Amino acid sequence: MPDKPSVLFVCVHNAGRSQMAAAWLTHLAGDRVEVRSAGSNPGAGVNPAAVEAMAEVGIDISAEVPKLLTVDAVRESDVCITMGCGDTCPVFPGKRYLDWQLDDPAGQGVEVVRPIRDEIERRVRSLLGDLAVPAQH
Repeated sequence: MPDKPSVLFVCVHNAGRSQMAAAWLTHLAGDRVEVRSAGSNPGAGVNPAAVEAMAEVGIDISAEVPKLLTVDAVRESDVCITMGCGDTCPVFPGKRYLDWQLDDPAGQGVEVVRPIRDEIERRVRSLLGDLAVPAQH
């Protein structure tokens, strides 16, 4: 893996889980990890409950926009973490793939999104350990 690992988070709409995961990784790793997120069928905007849940822990994702998953995004990433995108994620040899089974926050209130946010934080902290990148928070 290069000096600065790159991680891609993918879910269907790129509006909740993958946005929260990318925000956690950026928050905890700073510029020591290249972070991307995308969706196989991007939504119109980021889930307001995800924005609210992340704001509660001091992370602002209100300006984020769902992005379409591209082959290049996968090719340029060392680690690709899927969160319910099914078989739509292209697979390249030499990449590390993880599938995080997480509840979909779509259409849910912040009280349902909080435990998803907290589980994503736990998994991102574990990922940082796997990448040998110490968390800065």
